[in-house]
Amino acid sequence: MAILNCGARQLDLSSTQIMGILNVTPDSFSDGGQLYSDQSLSIDRALKHAELMVAEGATIIDIGGESTRPGADPVSLQEEMDRVLPVLERLSAEVDVVTSIDTSSPELMRAAASLGAGILNDVRALGREGAIDAAASTGLPVCVMHMQGSPATMQRAPSYSDVVAEVQDFLAQQIARCVDAGIERTQVIVDPGFGFGKTLEHNLQLLNRLDRLQELGVPILSGTSRKSMIGNLLDREPDQRLAGGLATVALAVERGARIIRVHDVAATVDCVRMTEAVMREKA
Repeated sequence: MAILNCGARQLDLSSTQIMGILNVTPDSFSDGGQLYSDQSLSIDRALKHAELMVAEGATIIDIGGESTRPGADPVSLQEEMDRVLPVLERLSAEVDVVTSIDTSSPELMRAAASLGAGILNDVRALGREGAIDAAASTGLPVCVMHMQGSPATMQRAPSYSDVVAEVQDFLAQQIARCVDAGIERTQVIVDPGFGFGKTLEHNLQLLNRLDRLQELGVPILSGTSRKSMIGNLLDREPDQRLAGGLATVALAVERGARIIRVHDVAATVDCVRMTEAVMREKA
């Protein structure tokens, strides 16, 4: 599980890797589409932002062209591809970093792979028709996430009898699906889906017992950056959630997360390095 083969590049997961978020959408919950305006300008802005995140220590850039915030409406396939592919093409040519594509669309998965994408990151766990076969055909690592419901409905009274057990069982089933479809188990990543069909209590329980997911035997991705679990607990707006978010990062790393998906890369890199230094001294 230490090495992830991401197309032309590799990631060493013996230490925690930082995934920087690059939203190329006009309706992201956290940045309000700051990188998205005129398309040609947005590509240049996106590239500069990606370069900054890499300079700050990001080893993965996750490009998303469809907002999955609570209540989000879907976008057309063509619009999603028009947002993502030009940015990916520039990044692949100009920046030495693993690129991840945040999509559920099989057509975009194939197109992104042909342009040098290194990871497929799907909040719908390859659930759309044709998605798992498309992902398998690329040979790229896949990240499958747990979500109760859909982005449009997921926060309408989510309910679990045991959120940790149910998330773990779901992810185990998705790993098996991937392997059955021809994806190597060593190329599967799991994401518990903080904020996706969970209450604050559910999110806190999942984070507290995140180490349970290590029993699945694949890398864990944790994404809590600027999310409402922090805002609701601390009464903070998205741009005021960094301190709370760093606390969740330290806890996630201590409990076994190997990829941390964030907006604020520099501060997160410091947090991860400090956490790992303390963990090395446990013996």
